[in-house]
Amino acid sequence: MRYKTGRPVAEVYAFDSAKKNISGGDYKELRVAYAEDFDELFAYIGKQQTSIGNYNDYFKACRFLRLDMSLPKNRYPHDFKRWHDIRTDEYESALDDLDEGKRKEFYAQFAEVAKKYQSLQYDRSGSYVCIIARSPRELTQEGRALHHCVGRMGYDRKVVREQSLIFFVRRRETPETPFVTVEYSLSERKVLQCYGNGDTRPDEKVLDYVNRVWQPYANRTIEKIMMAA
Repeated sequence: MRYKTGRPVAEVYAFDSAKKNISGGDYKELRVAYAEDFDELFAYIGKQQTSIGNYNDYFKACRFLRLDMSLPKNRYPHDFKRWHDIRTDEYESALDDLDEGKRKEFYAQFAEVAKKYQSLQYDRSGSYVCIIARSPRELTQEGRALHHCVGRMGYDRKVVREQSLIFFVRRRETPETPFVTVEYSLSERKVLQCYGNGDTRPDEKVLDYVNRVWQPYANRTIEKIMMAA
């Protein structure tokens, strides 16, 4: 692939991966803004060794903060990870300044969804347990502990819309210690993301637990919830 495109393998891989992932609804604004600039965007993602999801989080934060995304320093910052963290933290702070009444209502909505799907938790015999996130605050704490974006960039809103649910995979002996975070799609009934500290891929034992133990259980449980509704 490097020979055919003239690009480093990492950039080619990033381009192919991003192109596949960008078709979803969460990327609508990004698709419009970069309609004439996809090649440059994907090349940048490859050079920065990040993902289209992380860039989309950064893009949404910048738009929310009303930054001019036509400026190169905002569109393609030299140190993406640093500026990603800065902008998403600024976004989180801005959300904290929203109307207190609306925030309380939002927290109540989140808790209601978590209660509705609480039976998807898994605490049977084995090395791991799977716990549903019960509040936006828990997402923030998880994201800070594991250095990823689950506490930011609208994941809480995806839960309230019942688009996705967030689960915490923990070691059975230390159930209070953040370990691996899972995003589960209610509509597609599958795991969308599964990351450990710093967006790293969990080891095969954890992935086997998530994909072969917990996800089938979650899918069966969703069927029961839908039938009872």
